[in-house]
Amino acid sequence: MIGTKRQRAKYVVGDFFSTNLACLLFNVVRYYFDNQIVADYGSLTRFLSSPMVVVGQAVFPLVLLGVYYLSGYYNGVFLKSRLKEFVTTATTALVGMIIIFFVAIVNDHIAGRAFAYELMLLLFGILFVPVYLVRYSITRVATRKIHNREWSFNTLIVGTSVTATKLEQRLREMKKSMGFNVVGYVQILDGELDRELNLPVYKISEIEEVCARLNIKNLIVIPHRHGIKATMSLVNSLLPLDCPIYISPDLYQLLTSKVRISNVVGEPLVDISRTQMSPSTRNLKRVSDVVISFFTLLLISPLLLVIAILVKCDSRGPVFYRQQRIGYHKKPFYIYKFRSMRVDAEVSGPALSTLNDPRITRLGRVLRKYRLDELPNFWNVLRGDMSIVGPRPEREYYIKQILAKAPYYTLIHQVRPGITSWGMVKYGYASDVDGMIERLKYDLLYIENVSMLVDLKILFYTVQIVVTGKGI
Repeated sequence: MIGTKRQRAKYVVGDFFSTNLACLLFNVVRYYFDNQIVADYGSLTRFLSSPMVVVGQAVFPLVLLGVYYLSGYYNGVFLKSRLKEFVTTATTALVGMIIIFFVAIVNDHIAGRAFAYELMLLLFGILFVPVYLVRYSITRVATRKIHNREWSFNTLIVGTSVTATKLEQRLREMKKSMGFNVVGYVQILDGELDRELNLPVYKISEIEEVCARLNIKNLIVIPHRHGIKATMSLVNSLLPLDCPIYISPDLYQLLTSKVRISNVVGEPLVDISRTQMSPSTRNLKRVSDVVISFFTLLLISPLLLVIAILVKCDSRGPVFYRQQRIGYHKKPFYIYKFRSMRVDAEVSGPALSTLNDPRITRLGRVLRKYRLDELPNFWNVLRGDMSIVGPRPEREYYIKQILAKAPYYTLIHQVRPGITSWGMVKYGYASDVDGMIERLKYDLLYIENVSMLVDLKILFYTVQIVVTGKGI
């Protein structure tokens, strides 16, 4: 089976050379279409070897590779939708056309507006056709090999019930494979297996080792016989494996009242480990997180220094407060904040802050009011632990309590946690687990509707809260 990295490299290399060819073809056509260029250079060779064209030939393909990345085309490299591939390629060709036209061509001697439109349309076609043909060829070969079972992805079915064996049989007997190569079952409870199976059975306690040893790429979870809470607790324990986790759409509908179609020709399965966020939004969100956090840290560095000095002078203890939180796919990380409480604030164990919490220092109260204590969170964003907008990360201690009452909290780990969130804007700080669950409703609503526009809306309201001092 070809690896994901190798398949992605095929698309990247194919895009690079096809885009180079497109740029070269356009420059040739541009030479013969523009009489002024012919008069200035005299020959096609002199034009193509001119510094301006050479630089453009080197730079524009790299710029367009960046556009392709932002479009999300490289996120999923197997079983691509032909329609989405066509639309994505056309969209990026349109963006590339606009970039090249207004950077390199707009100052050329263009004889009339009609000719300019013709040139733009020609540029769009030249950027689209070679790239799409190469992509179509790579996708067609990969899809055919997956459907014919030449390529497959090692998969474990988590569960050993009759439902699990029937699902394995359906996947195995499909006329066109979906790529699931079921290599075994996972036994959830000791003693639950009362019959022999045609594939190896592994214990849930050894699943991490099994996934690494067998190179598992997918997990399919069968609903737990003890109900939805037990099923979601199981999903929660599987998230750190960082594998796509599939469940039946009817179970997903029970959780969210929405159904997502994962495959329209095979077994209907829903990937519960990832949000509905489009690949382009996911990439744009991450790039904007990196750019904004980098420049924010650069601009506010004097303010950070002043706050650090004030914290040190205000009370005994370190300037920064470091605490382990649970992030994307349940991966633990250390969050950094300015210390706003006494150093002995949790000497008796974890405790949430309240409105007039005596553990908060004098300066800490001001920092919390204007959310200044969270400015070091931008370092977590730059590192990739967090996003600027996303559900606030919690500690494992509280997550266990939340899951006991609201098993759907597992869905929060589909995205990176954030500095600010819809829950923080609409609800604010929670002083107990019930408050966390109430805030969770807003964060789940965000996950179901995540987009760059929604992020901007949340940032707008966050700025209002900071400016008006409604942080507490």
